[in-house]
Amino acid sequence: MTRTNLSMSISADGYVAGPDQSEEHPLGVGGEALHAWHLGPAKNHPVNQRVVADMMDGMGATIMGRNMFGPVRGDWGDSDWTGWWGDEPPYHCPVFVLTHHAHDPIELAGGTTFHFVTDGIDAAYAQAKSVAGERDISIAGGASCARQALAAGLVDEIDLQVSGVVLGSGERLLDGFAAGTPALELVRVLEAPGVAHLRYRVIG
Repeated sequence: MTRTNLSMSISADGYVAGPDQSEEHPLGVGGEALHAWHLGPAKNHPVNQRVVADMMDGMGATIMGRNMFGPVRGDWGDSDWTGWWGDEPPYHCPVFVLTHHAHDPIELAGGTTFHFVTDGIDAAYAQAKSVAGERDISIAGGASCARQALAAGLVDEIDLQVSGVVLGSGERLLDGFAAGTPALELVRVLEAPGVAHLRYRVIG
């Protein structure tokens, strides 16, 4: 049965990206520190390797927001931007990018093709589900995409990688939700130096 997983690195004060996101600071000012657990030397820790494998291996499709895909705003124009990840992105599956502006698919090495969806999260999820088959679906972020998926009731579980970083401002994951929603059950806690990996099941 298909599992839909939302996985995000988050600061101790609840931000998944810092302020002032740009091409120079794609994760916002200070936001890159949230990802030291899998981008720096800590990526070799066995717990962190297990979490990355959970996030990436065997995914049938991924959904992300345009902010996560790149810094280009408004109409695409003649931009040749193909994402932050170089010629072979780590997804190795179809990726559906939420946007208000149509764009032809971008096919890159390793099985990653970016498809651009202009009619909302439900349409993106339907397309993801159609290609994923029985494999899992990843909601990759950023914050707006994640909130849309949660509000639409599409997420089965949330993995949060909580670091000791305090950003002070930026993008919060759960802004705009009423108290008690979504209802979550903590089902896994893993620890590695500088990070706690929490898994919640969405129960309502």
